[in-house]
Amino acid sequence: MIEIDKRFNGPLESGHGGYCSGVVAGLIDAPAEVSLRRPVPLGRSLEVVREQGGVVRLLEGEALIADGRPLEPESLVAEVPAAVSVEQARAAAEGYRGKDHGDFCRCYVCGRAREDSFEVFAGAVEGRELVASPWIPPSWTARQDGSVPDEHVWAVLDCPTLFASYMGEELGIGFLARMRARVDAPVRAGEEHVVVGWPIETDGRKRLAGSAVLSSAGEPLAVAEVLMIEPRAE
Repeated sequence: MIEIDKRFNGPLESGHGGYCSGVVAGLIDAPAEVSLRRPVPLGRSLEVVREQGGVVRLLEGEALIADGRPLEPESLVAEVPAAVSVEQARAAAEGYRGKDHGDFCRCYVCGRAREDSFEVFAGAVEGRELVASPWIPPSWTARQDGSVPDEHVWAVLDCPTLFASYMGEELGIGFLARMRARVDAPVRAGEEHVVVGWPIETDGRKRLAGSAVLSSAGEPLAVAEVLMIEPRAE
């Protein structure tokens, strides 16, 4: 059994998509593809079911919450763009379009209305088709060796993809449906990083985007693809 702590929310009342996907990936202990089947409840026990082929499912009663499976690292189609400097990321963050109200305003990664958020405020990089933000992982995220647990890295890989998917148009709402990611090198608490996101394709209500966490020197440390789905119009 596992439980998603209430502080790790994305929407106000449910778990952060990237964080929850990272928790499932941690149960697989490998690069993974994770699908969220419904909003992840906070502060409630979820059953872990392991199946053949390394598949892991999270259930609440009979309801399937999420499932994940191992991913061949080379199967990620996201190619990390040329590096963005810390200075460029800081300038981009000045144009962050996240709001201080609404369902995502207290997201633990990118919420403007939350003092203890990670402050991953990804805005458009001038002259390029991507968004970026600086990020210094807080000390409370550090393991004994100073590295940040992968579930927080997955969370940080998630949020910029929303803003990347709506570059050049009105910002919409998308909910994480599937995330594929790998962490190639440790992300260190207390060190400055750059988080980037870029659009890949749009198909109706589906939006696919890539993201990466870079060292301050521009080295890719983690990379992801995130598929978001817009809610149906009422």
